[in-house]
Amino acid sequence: MTTTAPRLGNALARLLILAAALLGTLLAGAAPASAHAALTGSDPKDGAVVATAPKEVNLTFSEQVAMSPDSIRVLDPAGRRADTGEMRDLCSGSVVRYGVELRAGLPDGTYTVAWQTVSADSHPIAGAFTFSIGAPSSTSVALPDQTPGGGLVGTLYGIARYFSYAGFAVLVGGGAFVLACWPRGASVRPVQQTVVRGWLTLTVATLAMLLLRNPYTGSGELSDAFDLAGLKTVLETKTGAALTSRLLLLGAAALFVAVLFGAYARRTDPKEKKDLAFGLGLGGTVVAAGIAGTWALAEHASTGLQPGVAMPVDILHLLAVAAWLGGLTVLLVALYRAPSVERSAVERFSKVAFGSVAVLAATGLYQSWRQVGSWSALTGTRYGQLLLVKIGLMAVLIGIAWVSRRWTRRLADPATREADADAGSDEADEVAEETDESAGREPEVSEAEAAEPTEAIDPQRAAQLARQRAAVATARRKRERDADPERAGLRRSVLTEAAVAVVLLAVTTVLTSTEPGRTEEEAGRATSASGPAAVPDRPVDIRLPFDTGGVDGKGVVRLSLDPGRTGANALHIFVERPNGKPLDVPEIKVALTLEAKDVGPLPVAPDRIQTGHWSASGVQIPMPGDWKIQVTVRTSEIDQTTIDKNVKIG
Repeated sequence: MTTTAPRLGNALARLLILAAALLGTLLAGAAPASAHAALTGSDPKDGAVVATAPKEVNLTFSEQVAMSPDSIRVLDPAGRRADTGEMRDLCSGSVVRYGVELRAGLPDGTYTVAWQTVSADSHPIAGAFTFSIGAPSSTSVALPDQTPGGGLVGTLYGIARYFSYAGFAVLVGGGAFVLACWPRGASVRPVQQTVVRGWLTLTVATLAMLLLRNPYTGSGELSDAFDLAGLKTVLETKTGAALTSRLLLLGAAALFVAVLFGAYARRTDPKEKKDLAFGLGLGGTVVAAGIAGTWALAEHASTGLQPGVAMPVDILHLLAVAAWLGGLTVLLVALYRAPSVERSAVERFSKVAFGSVAVLAATGLYQSWRQVGSWSALTGTRYGQLLLVKIGLMAVLIGIAWVSRRWTRRLADPATREADADAGSDEADEVAEETDESAGREPEVSEAEAAEPTEAIDPQRAAQLARQRAAVATARRKRERDADPERAGLRRSVLTEAAVAVVLLAVTTVLTSTEPGRTEEEAGRATSASGPAAVPDRPVDIRLPFDTGGVDGKGVVRLSLDPGRTGANALHIFVERPNGKPLDVPEIKVALTLEAKDVGPLPVAPDRIQTGHWSASGVQIPMPGDWKIQVTVRTSEIDQTTIDKNVKIG
């Protein structure tokens, strides 16, 4: 039997499968994303040198984050905690800002701010920066090199995420394939095993994610997966609630599977079977949407732009993926393990797949706009680049699906195959006769000889009978191959389609763990707009102890430069005794030097206002930079000293 249907050669199919497997391996090993929410600002800023210790350190994020008392830690140069551990919620409107108070009396030096939290889309984020009080100094603080969500725990969590998506697709898509496309498949054991394994995979993956959640967002130590206190904390979070809800819904899904492959498979009355199918379809849709909602409520769709629209769209997207890829998996199993699958079932699935692709296109377009936001983010961010890979794989998958659809149209019906089988039997007899005649022997075998065991027949006739039976079997196999080449072609194309789908699912998993392009660009713009690190917009206040060595030679100079930035500034100097009382000195002078630019020293001659208080107005700071402020104090005709301090002036 000849055919003009397109054929995918074995070499091409194997090449596609190998490429898919390699790409899947690369994507599975991709490093986890460093952030979804992004740090867009801080006070003090990264690298700033402030004249006096600030009362608090605060951080600003691009979206809502979950903070704990240890989410922000400020460490002094020796690595000791310099904060009180009292977290302050400074959020206002769309501004997401949190702060932590600092201890009083902090000495000069370089301080490290280390922060770690969980963004609203469930992914851990962390970072660190430094600022200095008075002047930079060496620091002994060593921060961990491992990124949040990385290491062995991050790898295991990513694998569990992948298998949770795969299990969901097989469970939902397999059930939909049986109900909507091939009701007889409910009694086919390979199909039952595939759907049940999908349920088991999703259940085990969800349990693994629940246990790994604490170390994934915290210490990164695998042993913390069995920390009951940490597990209790996880259950109180949005992600913990979503995973727990998923487990409860999987209980309902188990009931659905039991009825589908039990009562439904045994029904023989058409009306009863139709009514039960309607109930299973309605209940299964509700359960499937609920399970899909556990992703939508805890990940990207729940935060950012238009969450009220994004979450239903995300649920539709996941259901369409499951209907297509899960149904494709069960179809592949049926083609290899249950060759009796009807052409009508394959045609119905083809229509379901077409509808799923239409839904995926519409929901994917909206999600792309929401998460990417601009053409530059589509090509210039990791999220956008992965999205382009996903779109390319979708195009390949649709192309292969079109080939599968062509094979389906030429697929022989069971009645046709039975007629071909009868014709093939006659052909086999002819072939056997030709075989015997070519051997120079009589082809007929008596009924008595055919009924007797081969050992009871004359050895010569037994050999003749064995050759005839072998010829018949060979001819029958040849007939089956030649009479239904479309089914073999469909198997190859569906297998290739499934291989590409495996890679597509891997890309999707990595994509959900990647910072959206819109967020990444907004964070970059915020960082660029903030400019170089500088002293916050407040007066520069410094405190300089002095000792001239004479009578009343000890004291403290307090200097204030307001507003502490380039341009005109007001200078106030207060001289005090060690007990804090004002000290009147004969003379005080100030000089400003920007050594990096060879500017200065610029002398400032303050006027005496009252006892212990000197002032100068219109003190010009020509440019930003690390300025050295020198103060010369004379306490007698012969006793004087010069003290200095570096401050960063923006």
